[in-house]
Amino acid sequence: MASEIKRILIANRGEIALRAIRTIKEMGKEAVVVYSVGDKDASYLKFADAAVCIGPARSNESYLNIPAVISAAELSNCDAIFPGYGFLSENQNFVEICEHHNIKFIGPSVEVMEKMADKSKAKQLMAEAGVPTIPGSDGAVKTPQEAKELAKEIGYPVILKAAAGGGGRGMRIVEDESYIENAFFACESESVNAFGDGTLYMEKFIESPRHVEVQVVGDSFGKAIHIGERDCSMQRRHQKLIEESPAVVLDESRRKELHQAAVRATEFLKYEGAGTYEFLVDKHNNFYFMEMNTRLQVEHCVSEMVSGIDIVKLMIEVAEGKPLPAQEDVQLKGHAIECRITAEDPVSFLPSPGKIQKWIAPGGKDVRIDTHAHCNYIIPTFYDSMIGKLIVWGEDRDAAIAKMSRALSEFEVAGIKTTIDFHRKMMQNNDFRTNNFDTKYLENYKG
Repeated sequence: MASEIKRILIANRGEIALRAIRTIKEMGKEAVVVYSVGDKDASYLKFADAAVCIGPARSNESYLNIPAVISAAELSNCDAIFPGYGFLSENQNFVEICEHHNIKFIGPSVEVMEKMADKSKAKQLMAEAGVPTIPGSDGAVKTPQEAKELAKEIGYPVILKAAAGGGGRGMRIVEDESYIENAFFACESESVNAFGDGTLYMEKFIESPRHVEVQVVGDSFGKAIHIGERDCSMQRRHQKLIEESPAVVLDESRRKELHQAAVRATEFLKYEGAGTYEFLVDKHNNFYFMEMNTRLQVEHCVSEMVSGIDIVKLMIEVAEGKPLPAQEDVQLKGHAIECRITAEDPVSFLPSPGKIQKWIAPGGKDVRIDTHAHCNYIIPTFYDSMIGKLIVWGEDRDAAIAKMSRALSEFEVAGIKTTIDFHRKMMQNNDFRTNNFDTKYLENYKG
């Protein structure tokens, strides 16, 4: 049964907090934002209907402090929580506590989140749903000897991965048997340190892959839609830098198969809310399920630009018990590109926190910038270095690249180092312009 949400707590910070405030207020609802002492001077706080301080600057004492977030929601009479991405967005304990306090979590259920959190279990479920998966272990690989035997079956190279992993941690590529024992123990140790769980699984390593993901939304009636796909292959150390939609590496037949697989899996899971299926696409255009992110993605804006759909609005409507639009009503047009702007050195990618002394943002038709930064803003040292996302839309990929190049040329930031120069070079890079790259491209890129 539909239940209108009236007041939403945004359990996040920075550009996604501001982005959520805007949609919530446009929907005629009230937005409450939490903040840490480190963000007390953030300009977006004044745009919310209320702002609640939840603790010191460090994340574990504020944005990751579940009792503080729940208290803020109850004290401000919020009936729902929007988690954004990162922080508590995929924390199953947090979702359970929201339910216990009768606060609607704008996202999937604990049960579904739990199923997809363990990558080896998620792979099994996707196979059941008829989604292509990478050849590998059926579950956890428990010993180096077991790893050696399996690697012989599926063929080298293989990759060992932490079942609870993410962000590129707890992973080792193994070229032949002589390295597998050392890789196993190194991967296990890193996984324990990073995630408190040393469980590993193994997959066939896909050489020269593209990283393509599908944006889906499911409702409480068991229906799902896709909002196209995104190519996120331009990445460094498994961190995405440039995302675009559509993925021009796919032909129309394969694109349709990919979309159908993602929708089928979403309905199989009875998934509610926005989610993203991440796939590896090999040089023969075969696609393989990699993982599912049970939350909104940083790069959701790319899908919004090609569809005209406000995905945050759709998430809130689904949480209210409203049905999704029909798939045929989702019209994907043109090409969108997003460049993540971070406070980092454009060559070394080392963090560059500090005070922004000059900020001139680009504009023009079909140019969007999602940011909480501005002139005189002091970038805290406690959080992720991303300070904004520049997104453009064009009639086709060439037009979008030309528009992004123009927009980046207008973007001026002084006082700190940013990755704007890196993105300017990439828009002129012949390999990028001709779509001749894979997920490992930047490992050998000299700039």
